[in-house]
Amino acid sequence: MNYLLAFLFGGAVCAVGQVVLDRTRIKQADLMVILVVIGSFISALGFYNPLVKTFGAGASVLVANFGHVMTQGVIKGFAENGLLGALEGGIISAAPVLGVAILIGFIIGLLFRPKG
Repeated sequence: MNYLLAFLFGGAVCAVGQVVLDRTRIKQADLMVILVVIGSFISALGFYNPLVKTFGAGASVLVANFGHVMTQGVIKGFAENGLLGALEGGIISAAPVLGVAILIGFIIGLLFRPKG
């Protein structure tokens, strides 16, 4: 049942994103930013953790999860160290994700040549 819920939720978000791309003039990068902001907003309101508990990987693998991770880091950092902690918390929580993305992007750039 967990697999089905994850597939349905993740697939629904991806399908809505594809419809938005097909029906509007929004570009992929813009949609990614919108999804991160929506994930951050939903996390700030306290609704993202129940989504992850219900849908598992269907909610935690999406681009919106990056907004959730950053927002939770900011909230935790602010609670511990105030305004400076909020800045620090966002960077600390996003560092593993960004580090992996940069490393994988570098490796793929070494292995393949772009067309065009």
